[in-house]
Amino acid sequence: MPETAVLRRLDHLIWTLVAIVAAIVLAAPLLSRFHIEWPAFAAPLGACLAMVGAAWFYRRWREDARLASGLESTAQVVAFAAVGAPLSYLAASANLPLQDHAFDLMDRALGLDWKALLDGLNSSPALYKPLRLIYLSLTLQMTIAVLCLAFTGRLVEVRIYTLAFILAALATIAISAVLPAAGVWPYYGLTAADSPHVTPAVNTSWPVFYGLRDGSFRALVAVGSEGIITFPSLHAALAVILAATLWPVAYLRWGVLGVNTVMLAATPIDGSHYFVDVFAGIAVAVLVLLAARRMAARAAVKHSLLPAPAGKTAQLAGGE
Repeated sequence: MPETAVLRRLDHLIWTLVAIVAAIVLAAPLLSRFHIEWPAFAAPLGACLAMVGAAWFYRRWREDARLASGLESTAQVVAFAAVGAPLSYLAASANLPLQDHAFDLMDRALGLDWKALLDGLNSSPALYKPLRLIYLSLTLQMTIAVLCLAFTGRLVEVRIYTLAFILAALATIAISAVLPAAGVWPYYGLTAADSPHVTPAVNTSWPVFYGLRDGSFRALVAVGSEGIITFPSLHAALAVILAATLWPVAYLRWGVLGVNTVMLAATPIDGSHYFVDVFAGIAVAVLVLLAARRMAARAAVKHSLLPAPAGKTAQLAGGE
């Protein structure tokens, strides 16, 4: 069927991107002092192999396109996350001049006061707790998104979502290599005394970030990796991607939009981000969503299948 050919073409593109990043990570120890912590890759590799094998079974022997798509797309997300994290470590090791001062000036020029936001949350710890939970919900949301899109028959949309995630990660990693920043907390030199009720979720990432820059940290890991990207915010980009991709699912759209709007609000404090990081992340999301949809449209045209509008992708893919 034409749509099956489109799905396989998009899957091939996604796996090709994963393979390219994996090849870069594998080559790093040959060209630098980095070393790969192989045990940290065992769980993602095992999970990916199991899901890809199950997807093949449900495509080849017991045909269930939705289950096969859910399994393979989840494997793609897990696989890219496993190799994308060490790629961000390689980017940080470029050790280009930090841009925190410039980003802080941009915030101030926009009339945005980061410390006022922190003071407000410190004075209202009951408000901060749900913000923290939603900020930490990203991995769960990303998994749910794949399954919801697949099991509602939006089989093209789930590939668009996966492509957008990969492109957003690659874009933010590349930009962060050229415009690195440590983040607001270390730039302001904040301590527990300055913020008794609020501790950022990314506080464990700073030793790794500085170690990558000065050469004292040279381990490439998957499980246990730290989020070290400041500008643009990948958290913000993924919040927009999640809300946009799940908008066609009527019973999820408002809940997902609400949760990810709150995630955007939580990102400056828990992610130690400047406000401009969030704005840049939103811009990245818009661009990669357009790019991912264009890739899907080209795949459809190649197989004489016209791409459907966002709300009609389910019908194109054989869904409800």
